[in-house]
Formats: sequence, C-alpha cells, structure tokens
Amino acid sequence: MQQDRLTALMARGAAFLGSEVAVLGGAMSWVSERHLVAAISNAGGFGVIACGAMPPALLDAEIAATRALTDRPFGVNLITMHPDLAELIAICGRHGVSHVVLAGGLPPAGSIDALKATGARIICFAPALALARKLLRSGVDALVIEGMEAGGHIGPVATSVLAQEILPELAEAAPIFVAGGIGRGEAIATYLEMGAAGVQLGTRFVCATESIAHPAFKKAFIRASARDAVASVQIDPRLPVIPVRALKNAGTELFTAKQREVAARLDKGELDMAAAQLEIEHFWAGALRRAVIDGDVEHGSVMAGQSVGMVKAEEPVADIIKTLMAEARAALARNSV
Repeated sequence: MQQDRLTALMARGAAFLGSEVAVLGGAMSWVSERHLVAAISNAGGFGVIACGAMPPALLDAEIAATRALTDRPFGVNLITMHPDLAELIAICGRHGVSHVVLAGGLPPAGSIDALKATGARIICFAPALALARKLLRSGVDALVIEGMEAGGHIGPVATSVLAQEILPELAEAAPIFVAGGIGRGEAIATYLEMGAAGVQLGTRFVCATESIAHPAFKKAFIRASARDAVASVQIDPRLPVIPVRALKNAGTELFTAKQREVAARLDKGELDMAAAQLEIEHFWAGALRRAVIDGDVEHGSVMAGQSVGMVKAEEPVADIIKTLMAEARAALARNSV
C-alpha cells in the first residue's frame, strides 16, 4: 500500500518529532501562536511557537497556554540574536519543551550546551552544506534546509538546489527537513524520496481556520499569486539586512525608507552595527503585527512564501494536512508504476 510507503518515508522524521506525520509548522511571528501551534500538533503534525521578539514572560505564558490546548509534542523557535536568549532557553527548560528551533544565525557560545542540559532536541537552519556540517559537529540534532522561495527571512539559494546539495551528503547523518515553496503533497513526496526526513510548511497554514491572522491578511493570501511574494532589497551594502519575502505593497517602500534612516544614524555614530540590525528586526516585528493582527495589509508586512498562490481558501488545519498527505500518496503511487 502507498500509505505504508509514505509512512515509511516519514518514519524517521515523525519519530524524531514525536508526531504522526513529519510536517513541521514554520514559525511565523504573530501567526504561530497557541491556537495554530496546538491545531497543527492535534492534527498529527508538529506545531512550533514563534517566539520572535517576545519578552521572556510572554513566552512563558504562551508555552503554558499552548500546553492547555494540546497534549501532543510541540516546539519553540528562538531567534539567536534575542538579547534574552539565555532566559528564553531556561523557560523552555522549565516547561520541558521537547524541541527548540534556533533561527537567525549561528547559535551563540553556550546556547547549545544550555539547551542540551534541558533535554531538548535542537533544530537549526542550514543555508549551505558547509554550515550544515558545522552545525552537526556542534551537537545540533536535526536541520531545516530552507530555500529562498520561503516567506519571511530568506537566504539566496532555491530549495531544490539546497536539497540536491545537502540531502545526498547528510541525510543519513541526521534528520533533515526541507522548507521553502512547498504547497502541495507532490513536492513533499519528492523531497522524501530524495532522503528528507520530513518538511516544514508555513505559508500553507496561514489561512487555516485556527489561525488568528486578521481576515484581511488571509484575504490578501487567497488573492495573491506566486509572483506577488517578492524579496526586499538591501539599500546600503554596509547594513547586513537579511532579505524578507512578503507580498508587495506600500510597506515595501516603508522598509526602504527605514533602511535609509538606520544607515544615516549609523553614519552619525548614533548606532553600532548590532543595534542597527536590532532596529531592522524591530521594524519587521512591528510591520508584521500591523498586518497580521490589525489587518493593515497595505502598510504592514504581509510575509508570504511563493507557495502563496496555492492557498485557495480558509480551511481547518486537519483538512490541510489530510490533503497534503493524500497528494503525497498519489504522487508516490504514480512514481512506483
């Protein structure tokens, strides 16, 4: 049976996560909170709380609230440049969070050991083969390889290229989850057959019934096509701005203006480089909140991956996962003929 084939291909990833299917929910600030995270876990996937810029007390409350909605495993995504990273790790430890995803750069000294001490399994993003090897050597348990088709902060390489570079080399060494531009089960089947332990999806879950995203935010997703999700442009080469993929709107121009303002303050010595980067991150957090929570999809940041064109309607998480698995099984059946 093809169901057995899909189950077999996902077995390693599902066992690592403690879920029924090896589908990680992408951590999206303001969107990946208790309701969506719990819904993904309850539907057999693996939900991940997006800590983002949350202060420690807020993360503490969010983990507790998520646990009240599901008795299944879920993870927490922490940004490595967060000024309170050590305290956030300690909070995850106190709650017995089983998996922590570290995003936004190489884990700072001591963070991996601190997480290991809590018993959590560590997942990191690897945008290149050399970095993937380095992370595994440092004690990371699993990797997400995310291509530039993804929404939010992105790297420069396409998902299909990263998968070809990294999976043949490292798929046996550790569970690797593929992310970026995945909107249908056929793509999931392809990456599983290439050696992936599972996949991560964000954009596909934004319009879930359980998602708290504003109706205007969801409507923008449903109306959008792949070409509407564009990457931000870096204005000043001295300012290391990680590109962000979002639906093109007036907010895109606001970010250009924000970069110019931060660069000018850098010139005047009002900011150092670390503070400049934090200003940019705070801009995104605020712009994203305006769009997701307040529904200002014109001036806020409507972060979306290129798979947004495959989001056609608002539907329950369980139905989304069921559809993806059915598509993957059908693809595997065709491939085996």
